[in-house]
Amino acid sequence: MKIAYLVNHYPKVSHTFIRREILALEKQGQDVLRVAVRGWDDPAPDAQDQAEKARTHYLLRGGAVALGTALVREALRAPGRFLGALGLALRMGRRADRPWPLHLVYLAEACVALRLMREAGVTHVHAHFGTNSTEVAMLLHALGGPGYSFTVHGPEEFDKPEFLHLGEKIRRARFVVAITSFCRSQLFRWVERAHWAKVQVVHCGLEPGFHAGAEAPPSGRRLVAVGRLAEQKGHLLLIEAAALLVRERPDFELVLAGDGELRSAIEARIAELGLQRVVRITGWIGSDQVRAELMAARALVLASFAEGLPVVAMEAMALGRPVVSTSIAGIPELIVPGTHGWLVPAGDAPALAEAMRDCLDCDDARLREMAEAARTRVLARHDVDTEASRLLRLFSEYAHA
Repeated sequence: MKIAYLVNHYPKVSHTFIRREILALEKQGQDVLRVAVRGWDDPAPDAQDQAEKARTHYLLRGGAVALGTALVREALRAPGRFLGALGLALRMGRRADRPWPLHLVYLAEACVALRLMREAGVTHVHAHFGTNSTEVAMLLHALGGPGYSFTVHGPEEFDKPEFLHLGEKIRRARFVVAITSFCRSQLFRWVERAHWAKVQVVHCGLEPGFHAGAEAPPSGRRLVAVGRLAEQKGHLLLIEAAALLVRERPDFELVLAGDGELRSAIEARIAELGLQRVVRITGWIGSDQVRAELMAARALVLASFAEGLPVVAMEAMALGRPVVSTSIAGIPELIVPGTHGWLVPAGDAPALAEAMRDCLDCDDARLREMAEAARTRVLARHDVDTEASRLLRLFSEYAHA
């Protein structure tokens, strides 16, 4: 069995869970071909990501000439299959979130990938995210390539399932991975019950090296939020909560670890509220630096409006850090309020500020109890080797379906 992983953007600083999954599969003896649409020219602050770039095949690296050549080659080689795949690409372009010419580009990418898969002897393709990478995998199969599966994370797939033609992708797939029960329930909404059995829950996992040497939370006043600075992560609401909290706890610190398209707006709001002394933005950082920021903080804070299940919540808990989070999507499946942290309604800045205050005021002994409970729970539910074994069983069961 030869597996290819097909990802839109790989490696990516916010998608370390994909790298962990691939390496865990290889640790268990599975050969994995890495294929990505883009990402070869990105900076890679993490040494492991640098190594992964060297091992990844990139579909767009050859430019428009390579795409056009691949299209013509497949049209001449198997005209019947090509016309079928072309019709599928055009149907995927109807009422889609992206204009139809882009779906022809996806078809060209699939043509490039098809030759690569054949030369490598790939028998199954696994994609991450139910967006364009899965469409390329589906078109690849329509061209005569191997069957496919894909992992759905959310929230993008939940926001626009009809525009992504999510149901069609599920119907044609050998199987589908959902990272939480909540995620699985959302997929059930968009496909007939006859296909429900092929949707299986496999959690994202953490490798032992990440959480080795975890220590009890420090007694300081620092909280950290880790994630891309984007609307769905709720950072602007988090700043509002920080402004409420600083009135009572003027000595607390808030670190925003990450970067993104909303950074300028967040910085402007920090300045408007006079929080420059309280709030620090790190910019993009690698996994080692993320780990260091988590270790230096009393707890992780998540103000998200939309999620799947944030990997950083798992990472924080594995390092013995309680979590203050909004109670959305798959988060309540992992975090029990009062045992592993605090859960608050999404969009409620006063409630978030109150939970942050409770965390800062929590007795050190009680916080250590919560930290140990959080660590125990996440290591039992999100061990990367255990989850890779589950994924391997699915590959074996469905690879020739």
